[in-house]
Amino acid sequence: MKIAISSTGNHLDSPIDPRFGRCAYFVIIETDTMDFEAVENQNMSLGGGAGIQSAQFVASQGVRAVITGNCGPNAVRTLTAAGVDLIIGQTGTVREAVERYKKGDLKTTTEPNVADHYGVGSARQMQRSAAGPGSGMGRGMGMGGGMGGGMGGGRGGGRGGGMGGGRGMGRGIGTAVGGPVTPGQGDSSPLTRERELDSLKEQATDLMNMVEEIQQKIKALEDES
Repeated sequence: MKIAISSTGNHLDSPIDPRFGRCAYFVIIETDTMDFEAVENQNMSLGGGAGIQSAQFVASQGVRAVITGNCGPNAVRTLTAAGVDLIIGQTGTVREAVERYKKGDLKTTTEPNVADHYGVGSARQMQRSAAGPGSGMGRGMGMGGGMGGGMGGGRGGGRGGGMGGGRGMGRGIGTAVGGPVTPGQGDSSPLTRERELDSLKEQATDLMNMVEEIQQKIKALEDES
């Protein structure tokens, strides 16, 4: 039987990505042989519709079930319509999830456990914009009259500002931490402490990668000058 698991990496020992629509990879596994293929998720940076697009993709691969951490209502509806079983709330590695599935320890669901657009505030998505939704600290760099760093919306996405109105021509680089949906928001249900911790760890990794990329760009600009 072929199943798909949202993953932060491209191998069986990678941690499960708590996001479905915006996960880093889909690891597609043949459970009888443990042969697998890791596919980079092309929908990770979409501003909207990532859940639907990702659900359509895994369904097109002929999988019978999807295992992930969190899944919103649009993706759930798409998977259900395609006849794909959904298992949510999973942590650990991809390999561990496969073993639990083969033992029959996992239960399927037809209900979402987060609201739409969960994970939209991840650092990778925020590379596309100098300002964006999300909670957390933001920092922006704007080209066109100066460079500025600031706090947006209290602790929101970064914005670039400059002495000469530097919001016009610049391509901003911003980072934000998109925290998990809290109880009572949309169709979400409470996240467990363990799942919230896994999500925050994944987002921290994204932020560290983002800082490294920014430092490399700074060094490249300094070398050119």
